[in-house]
Amino acid sequence: MAILETINSPDDLKKLPLSQLPAVAAELRAMIIETCAKNGGHLAPSLGVVELTIALHRIFNSPADKIIWDVGHQAYAHKILTGRRERFPTLRTLNGITGFPKRAESPHDAFGVGHSSTSISAATGYAAARDLDERKNKVIAVIGDGSMTGGMAYEGMNNAGALGKDLIVILNDNEMSIAENVGALSTFLSRTSSSEFVYRFKKNTEAFLKRMDVGKGVLHVARKLEESFKGLFTPGMMFEAFGFNYIGPIDGHDLPKLLETLDGIKKFHDPVLIHVLTKKGKGYKPAEDNPSLFHGVGPFEIETGKVLKGKGGAASYTAIFGNTLCKLAAEDERIVAITAAMPDGTGLSGFAKEYPERFFDMGIAEQHGVAFAAGLAASGLRPVFAVYSTFLQRAYDLVFHDVCLQNLPVTFAVDRAGVVGSDGPTHHGAFDLSYLRHLPNMTLMAPKDENELQHMLTTALDLGGPAAVRYPRGNGYGVPLDQTLAPLPVGRAELLREGDAGVLLALGTMVYPALEAAGQLEKEHGMALAVVNARFVKPLDEALILELARTHGRIVTLEENALQGGFGTAILELLEQHGLTGVPVLRLGYPDRFIPQGEQRELRAILGLDCAGIAASVHTFLSRP
Repeated sequence: MAILETINSPDDLKKLPLSQLPAVAAELRAMIIETCAKNGGHLAPSLGVVELTIALHRIFNSPADKIIWDVGHQAYAHKILTGRRERFPTLRTLNGITGFPKRAESPHDAFGVGHSSTSISAATGYAAARDLDERKNKVIAVIGDGSMTGGMAYEGMNNAGALGKDLIVILNDNEMSIAENVGALSTFLSRTSSSEFVYRFKKNTEAFLKRMDVGKGVLHVARKLEESFKGLFTPGMMFEAFGFNYIGPIDGHDLPKLLETLDGIKKFHDPVLIHVLTKKGKGYKPAEDNPSLFHGVGPFEIETGKVLKGKGGAASYTAIFGNTLCKLAAEDERIVAITAAMPDGTGLSGFAKEYPERFFDMGIAEQHGVAFAAGLAASGLRPVFAVYSTFLQRAYDLVFHDVCLQNLPVTFAVDRAGVVGSDGPTHHGAFDLSYLRHLPNMTLMAPKDENELQHMLTTALDLGGPAAVRYPRGNGYGVPLDQTLAPLPVGRAELLREGDAGVLLALGTMVYPALEAAGQLEKEHGMALAVVNARFVKPLDEALILELARTHGRIVTLEENALQGGFGTAILELLEQHGLTGVPVLRLGYPDRFIPQGEQRELRAILGLDCAGIAASVHTFLSRP
């Protein structure tokens, strides 16, 4: 029997002799690799923290002690050791366990995550609540070095240090996040030298000087001398400026050292940061050699590390975006590209190679990215900020304040709009239509296919103000791509199919399913429906929509967005403004709940947004008296 099969909780891990822990680490890695090879997942980050996870659950007492994982990319071993071993093969599948910590899934998941740089703030809140309740449990935040490029991490550290709470922050330094780390911080963190002895020496010296009653002046001078010396060799000085005691860096794969360090830290009651060095992808050579690819990877062959490609040869929307931007940039030197630590994921790697001086990686700093883009635009450039829909939410105020309020020509390439699949509710792009549509000066578009995406990007860059183009994760339809690109008429929809039984107003990814459903309804029920490719959510093609409302009598709107405040709501508002509230309208989109994980096709079927679901809903709607 494998040792791992005997571990159903952290208590079982604590009972094992130390000599068996390396075998546990090997078995954890084997299970993680096997599951990710089948389901896909965040393989490299989780492989890098196996020993750290074992040490945390060996030393601390979860769930009484709170372990908060930043982002959650690294939490697979944590899930296995906390009672989810038997369900781990269901990782990231419909009705399976999630790919990120989730409070509803286990009491050991202290805080739900999926986005970056939140752990220190949440842990500080936990520590403050503990002290108010006069409890003695420990609170630990585990944050990767990539997340330390996000400013919120420092907001949390600043407050935590000022409060002086009993809080442990573990900096998992694997020298990279999704892409290569950028910025002054990563350079600073690379200045490594063991400083645990400095920490212990400082504590002992302070205690000695206090006993000698030499006065605060001497103690202050001693501290300054220690900081000056240590600052020459380690990044600890920066963290101590925030009020944290610094320990490290230490080898994150040396279990005895990790156990010794964490056990010693338990005795302290002020903020401590432990700097742990790990190797992303540890224990699986393909992931060690290419940690960016295996950061978040689809199914792959374990023996070779070869990623298994899905069916169909059509290029992805992301790739089409990247290629189109390069083409447009060749003709317009004002075009610059921005990403928030995701050049590969957003399709900008090619642009970065072709135009390195016009490419800017912000790190995980979406707020900074939007304000940075606004500064570029105010200087006469045409910035394009490529960002996932779910991450643009983090910069909402900047979109309002720095871009729209000043009517600056910033283009937002909103990738992963709609359901994204196995990453689940933290990553679905379910709200961008709602949170962008109501901003004055914003032009908002969604293409029906990859060819239209090219033209919409051209349109956005031709405008003199803010614009957003939203498009989904996954491959296009394989339609021919126009070689000559021109702006679309702004606010003009496209009538794709004639019919008199009603009209389907479809947006983006819903256009082709709407056409398919219309064909099915006519064939099976004799219902001839008009189908419109809306193209623009803002401004709407008011003339066409109002004409169809008056002549067709019934309208169905289709969108991959929350119904609250989305495309369908815009249609209702238009009808109300023109006294057409009597026109029956059926809105199809996302209900008022968070959408779970699962494959895109599974989720669309559950939501009634595939051909069968659309046809059934429309048939019922049109059959009403």
